[in-house]
Amino acid sequence: MTFLYPLGFLGLIGIPVLIGIYILKNKYTEQTVTSTYIWTLSEKFLKKRLPINKLVGLISLILQIICVIAVSILIAHPVLYIKGAANDYCFVLDGSGSMNAACADGTRFDAAKGEIASVIDESYNGSAYTLVFAGNTNDVIFENITDKERALTLLNGVASGNTAADVADAVSVAQGYFNENPSILTYLVTDKQVDLSENVTVITVGEQRENFALTGVGYTFADGTLTVTGKVLSYMSEAAVTVEVYLDGEETTESFKEIMVAFNEFTGLKEGEFSIGREVDKDASFTSVRVVIAKEDSLPQDNEIIIYDVAYENSCKTLLVSDKPFFILAMLKSIDNVTLTCVSCDKYAGQTGYDLYIFDSYGPSGSSGWTLPDDGAVWFFNPQSSLPNTGFSVQDEIGLTALSANDYKEDTALGKTLLQNVNKTPFTVAKYRQCRLYSGFTTILSANGNPVIFAGSNGYGNRQVVFAFDLHESDYALVADYITLSTNLLNYIFPTVLENSTYTCGETVTVNLLANSDSMRVAAPSGKINYFDGSNAVCEVTLTEIGTYTVTIVLNDKSVKTFNIYSSLPEEEADTVTTATASFSLSGEAGNEKRDGIYSELLIIFILFALIFAADWVVYCYEQYQLR
Repeated sequence: MTFLYPLGFLGLIGIPVLIGIYILKNKYTEQTVTSTYIWTLSEKFLKKRLPINKLVGLISLILQIICVIAVSILIAHPVLYIKGAANDYCFVLDGSGSMNAACADGTRFDAAKGEIASVIDESYNGSAYTLVFAGNTNDVIFENITDKERALTLLNGVASGNTAADVADAVSVAQGYFNENPSILTYLVTDKQVDLSENVTVITVGEQRENFALTGVGYTFADGTLTVTGKVLSYMSEAAVTVEVYLDGEETTESFKEIMVAFNEFTGLKEGEFSIGREVDKDASFTSVRVVIAKEDSLPQDNEIIIYDVAYENSCKTLLVSDKPFFILAMLKSIDNVTLTCVSCDKYAGQTGYDLYIFDSYGPSGSSGWTLPDDGAVWFFNPQSSLPNTGFSVQDEIGLTALSANDYKEDTALGKTLLQNVNKTPFTVAKYRQCRLYSGFTTILSANGNPVIFAGSNGYGNRQVVFAFDLHESDYALVADYITLSTNLLNYIFPTVLENSTYTCGETVTVNLLANSDSMRVAAPSGKINYFDGSNAVCEVTLTEIGTYTVTIVLNDKSVKTFNIYSSLPEEEADTVTTATASFSLSGEAGNEKRDGIYSELLIIFILFALIFAADWVVYCYEQYQLR
């Protein structure tokens, strides 16, 4: 036996203190008083029943000393080691999306934590516990903890994930602990069926319950008719299911359809296809379509999907200033995400609020007080004269020039990107403007060392592209390279921020930041917010929650652009009936070495202390009664 806190025995100093008090306390003097016959008779009976009256004070002292000893031992915390009575435990907890399915004890994840808690509770004191969590990421929650209460507290704080758990990584982590200690007892707690397991105890939680899921959902919108299509899968039984369609945050809908989910002999699945039509004003606009299964099941996380209009959210609001816009309009119309406003040169009056400004053969000459827009990207065709903050100056005009593949510049990373899929077909320009570059531009095409097409950032930090010639005085607009290069340049000026709006939990989404981005924040469905530096061209966001993520990009002028992403449950996690993992085995031969157990139950000492205190109190009360 050992004591965890030996300083607790300093409490024994109280024993001589009690003895001193006993010696010094007042002594009572017994006096004989007259009494009746009944009083004398009762005194005679009392003397017969309590022959130890004279020892009452001494008994009280003894009991008080025993109390001091008991308290001192209690504080010192006695521990009795029992050799070979405890074990090392490694728990692998499945935190995948299907563990959120309902069962008798809340969710499967709750039941799994309860199973682990039971093993910990029933284990001998002195055992060591390690918990590996296989959820959104594979994490070691705690390692080699011997304190039961702390282990249970940390276990209780673990929350289930929504992704498809990577069991292979969890096997690798558990294998590492098994290699270090072959005697460790490994438990896998999951809702999946494990076909093969070695050196592992598999605990399966959650009974089979009905679950429906949406898959392959999409929509088309033409001539005022919205058509939503998709499938409903059932993982247990055939059933009639109602599917509802909502637009832009509607709380009620008249667009629904009841479909029969039945066994499909070709796919081997219980499924039902749906196509729901809804009449919408052809001039109306909507940015999201929400599809919902209106039937309760064990896993509600896969009963809803929201599709956001990517083209709408990625649209580039463009102002074209030109008196001859034909070739530029043809190019812009070939690109889906451009919302265009076109004005003639004499109608331009410094308008603001656009993502992209295109100036065709237009400049300061002939217009008073004209300045470069500072709230968006700029594209010049045939610049007329120099302008502050553009980063280049316009000089002489140079005549007829033939340009060939050798005049394209691919000696920089940006040049290679912008010239991707460009065939470099020769063309001729009647004349071009000689430009002198001051900062941060990459030449894409040059003639005799003079930049003819170049791209970079202007003095406001916004991206800028320059064609130093007039499209109408060249044959370049008739070459296929014009559309290809212009598309690459437009993606450079205003990149597609999001390629898609619907993803699944566990995926990493690439967000292309705009050139004039100051910062970006991403709000998860739970409200958790992450911030990103706007100086990077690309940011990556890993989706770990089910629901809508809101991506907000703050531009240098403090205006904002908002994009929505819907993250759904992985389809393989919707199968709450037949999901299975091939194996969970640890290679090697298990050992049988054990830890020393610890017996530190203090309940007996507490009971002893309570009984001694109660006995002392009874004696004290009786003494006081006798002295009345």
